Amino acid sequence: MTDAYPELYLRLPRGGPEARGRLLGEKGASGSQRFVIAAGSPAQTNVVPSFAARKPTSYRTRQQLISQGHLRHSERWPGYLEAAWDIECTSPSAAAEILRGCSVNGWGEWKSADGQPLAHFDHMSTAPNRAWFIRGSNVTGVDLVQRLWLAEGLVTVAASRLRQGVEANPDRNVLRTLVEEDYESAATYNQKQELVEALHVFLTRMKPDDTVCTRSDGRLHVGKVTGAVEQIASEDGRSNLRRPVDWQDTSYEWEELPEELRQKLSVQHDVVDLTAVQALIEGLGLTDEQLADEAEATVSDLSAELPALTARRKLELPEPDQALTDRLSVHSAAWLREVRDLLWDEKQLVFYGPPGTGKTHLALKLAEFLGGGPEQVKLVQFHPSYSYEDFFEGYRPKEDPKTKEVGFRLTAGPLRELADRADKEGNRHIPHFLIIDEINRANLAKVFGELYFLLEYRRQTLRLTYSGDDFSLPDNLFIIGTMNTADRSIALVDAAMRRRFAFVELSPRTEPTSGLLRRWLAGKEKEAERADLLDELNRRIDDVDFQIGPAYLMKPGVDREGGLERTWRTKILPLLEEHHYGENVNVEKRYGLASLRAALAARGNGPVA
Repeated sequence: MTDAYPELYLRLPRGGPEARGRLLGEKGASGSQRFVIAAGSPAQTNVVPSFAARKPTSYRTRQQLISQGHLRHSERWPGYLEAAWDIECTSPSAAAEILRGCSVNGWGEWKSADGQPLAHFDHMSTAPNRAWFIRGSNVTGVDLVQRLWLAEGLVTVAASRLRQGVEANPDRNVLRTLVEEDYESAATYNQKQELVEALHVFLTRMKPDDTVCTRSDGRLHVGKVTGAVEQIASEDGRSNLRRPVDWQDTSYEWEELPEELRQKLSVQHDVVDLTAVQALIEGLGLTDEQLADEAEATVSDLSAELPALTARRKLELPEPDQALTDRLSVHSAAWLREVRDLLWDEKQLVFYGPPGTGKTHLALKLAEFLGGGPEQVKLVQFHPSYSYEDFFEGYRPKEDPKTKEVGFRLTAGPLRELADRADKEGNRHIPHFLIIDEINRANLAKVFGELYFLLEYRRQTLRLTYSGDDFSLPDNLFIIGTMNTADRSIALVDAAMRRRFAFVELSPRTEPTSGLLRRWLAGKEKEAERADLLDELNRRIDDVDFQIGPAYLMKPGVDREGGLERTWRTKILPLLEEHHYGENVNVEKRYGLASLRAALAARGNGPVA
């Protein structure tokens, strides 16, 4: 054992006995650092069903050790196997996998007597492992995946002009300088930027036990990084930077991959961070039962759910029930179910109608019901000066908390914030809702920008204007807009928006709005007079876009003494005065309470005021 590494211990699941081991100074043929399991160390008797598919090399090595008697039934620990003598393994992870019978990150699980993980002693990051996509099917016209990577257990990055002897774990600034000097006239500015990012991932961020994926011949290949990076001078210059990888024996048909994973893999970069969909990758080729068995073997908290199982949960919108129908005073649950189905099919919907028809209230309450609570709902209001930078992202003035200096910093808007939350690992089966109040009061083409495309093509990815990120709108993000037709007729909405949104009318002439006030009054055991007055009022308004909604008469102030008259005088009549501006109409005589009550009394609907 070298002086640099202490004796290390590995606890078997469910409070089992501890195995011992040590890290060797030399590396194996694949470039991974070798590890020795100490004689007398315990091992699990059985392996999880997915072990052979997920970790074929470790599975075959374990089976060989058992057949040769190197791992045999233990007398010291009944129910376990035991190492008959020291067992040399290709890496710390391989050693841990052989003992536990499942996929394990050995750099994190092998620990010193005081609980420090092995990664700490090798100056490696102890952050959770990540997943990466490395493009290798067309490296200057050659498919390295089939020719080199799978055959020799490698993943590589072409850096033919990068000088030899690059220091370990260089930061971006160092890499940027090296690329500028070494590729001065051999690459464009954008190519250099791409190369810097790819090199930074491969040299600095990637580490042993990270998942790595690549695509070749229409299939996805998945493996685990097993060692440190190595720089060589390859003959053709296509594979100068290398890392050893334990590739799975099984590959996966492109068309059978989960949609979210295919979307991430479609990004046009040579190196792509797939950590956001890592759980989907971990579950490839495994049934729910196999994943549950793996969780039982690897997760110490029995109440915890394996991320791969969480990622498989399907997005659903609950079906509106009678309780919601009664709570919203809607005429039927079937109408709410139709709205739900429109949201499911279109992802975007607009409630439109005259003022006071309860568009915003209905949008909020329906979103809270479908999303499972107010935490999944965000509301914004559009106005004429609202912009893309306000709505999605842009540079905004912000004060530095330390220096107190004000500078422009990239800031996410409400849509970007909600989209990022909805696309977070573990959240993709939970519906999230953005309510856009007064959606027609802004310049929609200006506000949405390139997002107009994504509203229609959710599966596509676009490069964002400011951050440069590759972005797509997640499937579990729904948008409900409200449109006041008294401000702008629906006929004036451009064709692009009409194609991307479903439009649902909320008008005093049709249900659920026409009978809303009457149902609400009946539920509150109040007199129906104000419903009769509202119906008579709307009968006298010829333009349906200016009819009055029931919300004005459902507020607490209406029930106070003189409240109805006050609401009529200060809320309703001013709207109608504006509507008839310049027409020489006596609004009070035509729409005043006295006139309406007289008409109702004449028809036998109520007393003369």
